[in-house]
Amino acid sequence: MPIATVTNFQIFTKKMWSHSQSKPLITLLNLLLHFLPALTLSPCRTTCGPIPVNYPFGLDEGCGAPQFRGMLNCSTDLFFITPSGNYKVQSIDYDKKNLVVYDPAMSTCSILQPHHDFLMTPIQAAIIPPTSDTVFALLNCSVDSPVLNHYKSLCFNFSGHSCDELYNSCNAFRIFRLGLGVSNGTNSTGSTDFVPPCCFTGYDTVKFMSMNILDCTHYTSVTNTDRLRGLGPLDWIYGIKLSFAVPDTGCERCAQSGGTCGFDTETQVSLCLCSTFTNSTRECAAGSDTAEGRDCAPSILFQAFFVIMGALLICLHDFNLSFI
Repeated sequence: MPIATVTNFQIFTKKMWSHSQSKPLITLLNLLLHFLPALTLSPCRTTCGPIPVNYPFGLDEGCGAPQFRGMLNCSTDLFFITPSGNYKVQSIDYDKKNLVVYDPAMSTCSILQPHHDFLMTPIQAAIIPPTSDTVFALLNCSVDSPVLNHYKSLCFNFSGHSCDELYNSCNAFRIFRLGLGVSNGTNSTGSTDFVPPCCFTGYDTVKFMSMNILDCTHYTSVTNTDRLRGLGPLDWIYGIKLSFAVPDTGCERCAQSGGTCGFDTETQVSLCLCSTFTNSTRECAAGSDTAEGRDCAPSILFQAFFVIMGALLICLHDFNLSFI
C-alpha cells in the first residue's frame, strides 16, 4: 500500500473513531492503527538522479552494507560524505568497483580555490580508498616542505608529466610562476619569476600529513593517470576515484529472490529486505530455509486481509448497512 494511501486511511479511521459510539468498532480501529505503521515503511531507493545506488551502498537506513552506512546522501545530486565535506559523485562503476567524486572546492587548471584538506574517516580509508591511478598534485610548496626534503621519495612524475606543466599550461596556477602567490624565494638569477616547487604524490601522503604540515598552499587531484600520457593539463581528468569491495554476505542470492540487501540497524546483521513489510535473513521466497523467511507471506496476507476487512466494516457502519 502506498504511503499516501495509508496516511489517508489513518486519517479516515481517526475521524470514524471520533464519530462512532460502538465499542467493538473502537476496538477494531485501535487494532487497525496498531498495524498500519508497519505498512508505511519506505523501500530502499535505488537511484539518485541518473546514478544507480546498489549494494553495498544505500541511501536509507538499513539499506546496503552496514560498513558503508551513511556514506552517501541524495539531495538534488548524489554526494559522498566525508569529514572534510560533501563530494559530488560523478559515477559509480559496479563492475570495476570504483566511484568517482569531484570536490567543488578543489583547485583545477581553470580555477584556483582556497586551501583545504581531503579527509576520510578511518573506515572510509580502509574500505573505499582512492585508487592507485589517482594522483594528488601539491602546489606552491615551500622549499622547506617535508616532501621536498626528508620525504622527497613520496613525490613522483606520472605518465611522463612534471609539475612544470601545471604552472606553464594552467591559467589558475600561472599566478604562482609570476610570483603573485606565496613567495618562496628567487631563482639563481635573482629574478622574481620563480617556479615554486610542487609534488605529485599518492593518497597516503595527504592522509597522514595535512596541507599545513606539507607547507603547500593548494592541491588538485587527477584520476585515470595511466591514460594521460601525451595529454596536457587542460585535458586531464580532475577528480578522485575511489575503489570499494563488495562484502560477501549472500547478496546475490537475496537479489535473485526479488529482495534488496540490507541490515538490521541495531545489530548490523545482514538481512534480505523482502518488501516494505518484512525481511528475511537470506532470501525472499516461499521455500526460504529460515523460519523468518517462511513466515513472511502469511504475515503479509494476514495484515492485508485485516486492513481490508476493517476498512469494509467501517464503511458499512458509516452508511448503516448490514451484511447479507
